[in-house]
Amino acid sequence: MRRIVRHRAPFFLFSSLIACRELIAPVHAQTIPSSTDTEAKKPAASTITKKPARSVVSTTDEHIIVTAHLDRQRSSLQPSTGATVYRFSRKDIEKIPGGENAPLNSVLLQAPGVAQDSYGQLHIRGDHNEVQFRLDGVMLPEGLSVFGQALMTRFAHSLSMTTGALPSEYGLLQAGVIDITTKNGTSDAGGNASVYGGARDYFLPSLQYGGHNGKWDYFATADFVHNRVGIENPTPSFTALHDLSNQYHVLGHLRYTADDNTRISFTAGVSNAQYQLPNNPGQQRQFANPFFLNSALSHQLYGSVDSAALNEEQKEITDFGILSLQKEIGNISLQSSAIVRYSSLGYSPDPLGDLVYNGISQHAQRSVFSSGSQSDLTWRVAPRHTLRFGYQAYVERTVSKTDSTVYSQTGTDEDRNPSYSGLTQSIHDGTGRTGWVYGLYAQDEWQLLKNLTINYGLRFDGVDEYTHSKQVSPRLNIVWTPWKGGTFHIGYSRYFTPPPFELVGGTQLGKFANTSAAPATLQDSMVKSERDHYFDAGFSQEILPHWHASFDAYLKLAKNMIDEGQFGSPVILSAFNYRRGKVHGYEFTTDYSYGPFSIYGNFSWSRAMGKDIVSAQWNFDPTDLAYISRNWIHLDHDQRWTASAGGSYTAFRHTGHPLRLSTTMVYGSGLREDAAVPNGGSVPQYVTFNLAVVQTFNNLFHTRYLKGTELRLDVTNLFDRRYELRSGSGIGVGAPQYGLRRTILTGISQRF
Repeated sequence: MRRIVRHRAPFFLFSSLIACRELIAPVHAQTIPSSTDTEAKKPAASTITKKPARSVVSTTDEHIIVTAHLDRQRSSLQPSTGATVYRFSRKDIEKIPGGENAPLNSVLLQAPGVAQDSYGQLHIRGDHNEVQFRLDGVMLPEGLSVFGQALMTRFAHSLSMTTGALPSEYGLLQAGVIDITTKNGTSDAGGNASVYGGARDYFLPSLQYGGHNGKWDYFATADFVHNRVGIENPTPSFTALHDLSNQYHVLGHLRYTADDNTRISFTAGVSNAQYQLPNNPGQQRQFANPFFLNSALSHQLYGSVDSAALNEEQKEITDFGILSLQKEIGNISLQSSAIVRYSSLGYSPDPLGDLVYNGISQHAQRSVFSSGSQSDLTWRVAPRHTLRFGYQAYVERTVSKTDSTVYSQTGTDEDRNPSYSGLTQSIHDGTGRTGWVYGLYAQDEWQLLKNLTINYGLRFDGVDEYTHSKQVSPRLNIVWTPWKGGTFHIGYSRYFTPPPFELVGGTQLGKFANTSAAPATLQDSMVKSERDHYFDAGFSQEILPHWHASFDAYLKLAKNMIDEGQFGSPVILSAFNYRRGKVHGYEFTTDYSYGPFSIYGNFSWSRAMGKDIVSAQWNFDPTDLAYISRNWIHLDHDQRWTASAGGSYTAFRHTGHPLRLSTTMVYGSGLREDAAVPNGGSVPQYVTFNLAVVQTFNNLFHTRYLKGTELRLDVTNLFDRRYELRSGSGIGVGAPQYGLRRTILTGISQRF
């Protein structure tokens, strides 16, 4: 793994080399025996004769050459001049414990500045969830997914994370851009069947197959996940209560190469996941209203439901499809795509348990359907100038429905506190809205001098959904290479982030007045768009051959900074704004790789603060609102120190049975919790280690139908550390969450 800061060369030239390496090397690895690295480094068999080259190049070779050419041109559509890019090649993914069986968030945790949270959430550079996912350069609209990850690691041939002061192509979500290059029938030809599992009822069978025929290229992969670690344990015990999860994922990819300069591709995916919410035994606090604790109804209901025996469940579904046309016309590269995505989230409560412990039992259902298009165009107008233009536009329809059972308020006691009867009432609430978000951009990458490149541009973004706003955003990046192997970069970006449409609630608060679910305040200002000034500067250096290091510093000044939290029993995040926000920090990363040995390490320091909550106020305690209106507080996901590291060694690599040992480490100084002030404390620091041992047999069965066989052993949390991700307190924090205890998994996979 290596973090790369863009060099002075024009991006389209540099990205062409990267695309060639990523595409052609795996193809050679499939056709040349991997028993010796010397053989793998040899070029493919020569076909040079006195005849014209096209007449002796096989159909397969020609297909590979054309595919490589089109992939290079597609890469040129995505500039990252001045930004910070951290790349995971296919080999990097395989070295991480679990390999392609590992969740995508486990892979991304090995990048600098990425902090883990409960429910598998990630925070990049102190932001909450402003993460943009792209498949082959095409942005996926936001969806509803709290626990599950609709995009699986096994979908990826390679991936990258881009942060910092982003060029103007990247808009709407800017904390980090995760670009996944999907597997395809050229770079990932053949089939692979695997079974993976072990402790905690873990069972994960998977199947993939890809190939090409004439002008067609196809690939499909599917898996099924069954385990008892779907959601983090709310207790420090080794095994969680009521934590069963069943999931399946499917991805298909079909491409048609009409000629050397034209390609049509279609990618579709399905994710379906069902989760049990784990229970926390010994809970004595009845529903959230503190006046209920000593009421007659409390004494009547106390003990009627055991918190260890609740039955709450949540289901999350995501479907998406992308149809793209890629075209080369002389010095112009174009990719235009149509995108659709549907996602839904449904929460089923324990009918009596939720009512007793929370004062409300609520069936909640949300869905969002997005359709839109994205086009990106690169014009290499001159040797020193590359112009880029494009747009993104999405129409979205979101629907929210809740059916709640609550206790009726009968009046007040002598201290003017509300009192309740044992009678319940039902409340239905539902909203639906259609809106759209859009963005246009133009930029110029200009090589002023041999070692100095500037990239400048403008974006225009707008949103017309629950909120209506727009902004023109300038972007500027400068990259200077003063000596061989050393690169400085500095950049400024103006950002505009619409509120997540699917997370903006439309609850009619008046319906819950005089019930056990009545909010402490009826104030409910609409969530606003976030507007940022973002500054970034850094330096990278090749210290010695195969040894690289880089340093990066950043500052974000935000107006109406968007944050998210869980409020109430349904584990559905809700968005809100801080009137002012500031995030700053720095990162250091280094890596060394030579022969059979590789090692890397990252650490980062960050501080994320907010002041004055100005939307969705009814979710908060009035005392907290009053304090935050006058004082800066840490954001609940603010983690001061974050670090990751890893290494691998491959023994017997010159034989047909190489053995790889790899390990990874994750350190966190702890997310925030309440203390004397909201988010004033932090949970204890932690460090975890993971281990993997992988034995490969290149031709175990001595048949052309069965190729490489792989046996693997993975140990998560090797030293069985007990560590806490969340304590259950803090702004927008729902329940305690503990990290996974030691888990041993094994697997076997067979290529064919």
